[in-house]
Amino acid sequence: MVSLLICVIVAAIIFDYINGFHDAANAIATVVSTGVLPVRTAVMLAGILNFVGAVTGTAVAKTIASGFAAPTDVTQTVVLAALLGACAWNLITWWYGIPSSSSHALIGGLAGAVVARGGLRAFKWGALKEKVLIPLVASPLIGFFASIVLMISLYWIVRKLRPRTVNRASRAMQLVSASTMAFAHGSNDAQKSMGIITLALMAFVHSYDETGLPKWMFPIGDKVPAWVIVTCAVAIGVGTMAGGKRIIKTMGTKIIRISPLQGFAAETAGALTILGASRFGVPVSTTHCINACIMGVGTSKRVSAVRWGVASNIVMAWVLTLPLSAAMAWFAMKTLSLVLPN
Repeated sequence: MVSLLICVIVAAIIFDYINGFHDAANAIATVVSTGVLPVRTAVMLAGILNFVGAVTGTAVAKTIASGFAAPTDVTQTVVLAALLGACAWNLITWWYGIPSSSSHALIGGLAGAVVARGGLRAFKWGALKEKVLIPLVASPLIGFFASIVLMISLYWIVRKLRPRTVNRASRAMQLVSASTMAFAHGSNDAQKSMGIITLALMAFVHSYDETGLPKWMFPIGDKVPAWVIVTCAVAIGVGTMAGGKRIIKTMGTKIIRISPLQGFAAETAGALTILGASRFGVPVSTTHCINACIMGVGTSKRVSAVRWGVASNIVMAWVLTLPLSAAMAWFAMKTLSLVLPN
């Protein structure tokens, strides 16, 4: 079933690419909306730094590969169905310009596909609670309050400076913060595709004693193969360079009218939150973090500065991502099982 494994790997790379252009706005929405960089330059910079961030570690990939389902409960068809469900949800939310979570779409897809094959017992619900649901609430809150504190501190620091001086300096600072945010995005999001490919490889080895393929292709224990790291890093980098203008508009202008100083604060708080999660192998949503930080910098000025109607629609997408991507993957698994081994 080497051909099925190849299909799974290709699907994972496609998901990684979609993740890149779906989440390009996470790193560059504020720097584009404030006019610091044009879209084309911003996405090129973000794509390169996504690649660099992606090759810096594998803690999140290991969580995806073994944290939510045992390899004995996962087949190539399960992984393929999970990817199809995640891709479908990502494309739907991208089309409508909704900044939803690619991370939660993938985990929801994995849950739906695993349950469709092995029942409720096959999925590690305790890990879902600890690694997804708690961070789902905690990471946006951390980003939200961190951005408020940082923004108020910056207001106090620049209170005696001329507005023109503040604007010029903060535009330069935004280049650094946007670059850091792109690096952080790669360090967390690209690893999810690495993890899903590693899971597929582990399942393949478990199912077939003699693979007939080179040993370097497969993981030793839960170690992510080098070729998987590089491939996923390239895919998310290229995907980011493709851009995501629909979501950039939502994040950069529809939540609040953001200034360069606010953009710097939001990106800095978001990047620190995401880098901390990557360090501990927690697959957080970079989308949730940066959106919460944008809301935070708006709130620091005045609560009415945030368009809470738009924000509530985004939060609703956050809530629906896990169950709806799981449902799509469940349906995909039931359909694929009619024609493929499950």
